[in-house]
Amino acid sequence: MDSSTLIKMIFELAGGLGIFLLGMKHMSDGMQAVAGNSLRRLVGAVTNHRVFATTVGIIVTCIVQSSSITTVMVVGFVNSGVMSLSQAVGVIMGANIGTTITGWILVLKIGKYGLPLLGFAAFMYLFTRNDRWRYWAMFVMGIGMVFFGLEVMKDACSIIKEMPDFEAWFARFQADTYVGVLKCALVGCVLTTLVQSSSATLGITISLATQGVISYPTAAALILGENLGTTITAFLASLGTTTNAKRAAYFHVIFNLIGVFWITLIFQWYIQLIQGIVGVDVTESVLVDGNETYPNTVAAIAATHSVFNVCNTLLFMPFLTPMVRFLERIIPSLSYKEKPRLTDLDIRILETPLLAIEQSRKEILKMGDGCLKMLDWHLELMQADEPNKQLGDRLRQRERVLDSVQDEVAAFITNLLSGNVSHATAEEGRRQLRLADEYESISDYIVNLDKFDRKLRRDGFRFTESQRADLETLNRHVKTYTHDIHEALSASNPNILTSTDASGKRIRDQVKALRRKHLEELSAGTIPPVVSVAFMAALNAYIRVRDHARNIAETIALEK
Repeated sequence: MDSSTLIKMIFELAGGLGIFLLGMKHMSDGMQAVAGNSLRRLVGAVTNHRVFATTVGIIVTCIVQSSSITTVMVVGFVNSGVMSLSQAVGVIMGANIGTTITGWILVLKIGKYGLPLLGFAAFMYLFTRNDRWRYWAMFVMGIGMVFFGLEVMKDACSIIKEMPDFEAWFARFQADTYVGVLKCALVGCVLTTLVQSSSATLGITISLATQGVISYPTAAALILGENLGTTITAFLASLGTTTNAKRAAYFHVIFNLIGVFWITLIFQWYIQLIQGIVGVDVTESVLVDGNETYPNTVAAIAATHSVFNVCNTLLFMPFLTPMVRFLERIIPSLSYKEKPRLTDLDIRILETPLLAIEQSRKEILKMGDGCLKMLDWHLELMQADEPNKQLGDRLRQRERVLDSVQDEVAAFITNLLSGNVSHATAEEGRRQLRLADEYESISDYIVNLDKFDRKLRRDGFRFTESQRADLETLNRHVKTYTHDIHEALSASNPNILTSTDASGKRIRDQVKALRRKHLEELSAGTIPPVVSVAFMAALNAYIRVRDHARNIAETIALEK
């Protein structure tokens, strides 16, 4: 074997694969930036309806060009408690279908135009000032790199035919028997696990098949194995996560394992069916630069991948509810409550900024839910005749949790902004940092309200009955105001500042009226000084909660 030929093959294969994968990333980044808030809203709108959840999984994976990223995102959402297991399994099944879009892109007969596409798109990317056009250019540049990388890999694979030892080694992998199919599927699984990219495996498989190094049945079996190999990413992301997140990752493994098992049983019939559906002869060869190539295998491989995943999803769809119950049985819940932590997410979610920013937005919405609960708990504590230690501890623990979540959100968004993100995503990240700070400040003032009441009780005092009634009314108004703003954040309603302006002023007027009333009562000399100080401090705390809620409204309305 000529060492120079071997080195040339290795260099071309490595270079082609690198260009191919970089092209996939540019396609993903460009599409994410173009899709923008539509993609974020789509991810945020996932429901328990299995068909809708599956559709979301398909669309998101087509945009981000990676089922692994979508599945890791789903595991992260389940881990942080913002997506249920029944929602997650639908999105995961959709992700398996969505990832097959890569094969169909490669079916386009534009392989030789990859380099010109890359060149023209690069000029547009470098010299266009309009952000939207730049991201479209990035997407087209990614397509050019994918096809150019594939052409380079094809050239590298054609060299294998000149090496008898290599060709003999590849000839050992033939999917003509059941054992042969399993052997090829195992190779595809191991290769995908090692390179952590099903797209890389697909590119290599298509390059080998089009050059005639491996047959179409062998390529089809390798693609089936790739479906198994891609599950390792989600499985690794689930380590150290909550029970539900583990169940979501295990579903991904079981879903693909069962799918590959049943399809291998009917493999020979299945590949005949695919050739009939596509209507091409995979054995038909075309001479290119004196080399025999098999271009029809690309469409057959893409169809093999797509039809398998669609059929597997349709097979699983009616059994999702029993499947969820089965997962809950084999992975039982822990006896203690698990505290979801944002930092339990796989760091690779940061590679998809729009999905990452949606994840952090959901965490901030959870912070708002926590603040609203704290206002209810404080009111219950203040009205109770006897101190409720358990509820008081829960209130203070919730404030500590919100402190921790704010730190995690800040670290997460800081890491996100340090990467290459679009202007819109960077703006959203900065808004989220402010929102997390505002909600954490609200929780601090609610805990302060409880401190004033507890201190009075320790000293043998209470707010007067009249004061408690006034504070109860004020608490209700502040909670309603905060709730309306929180709902507006959830719905991304930019008109909230105008619609809550009147209620915000009413709270401020109410506080002023209570201060005047309190000063009049002080003149009568019936209120102990310690109660007077606590009441004025409580009024100040409520007005600060109102101010921070208004800051949130300003942020939603995109005001500085």
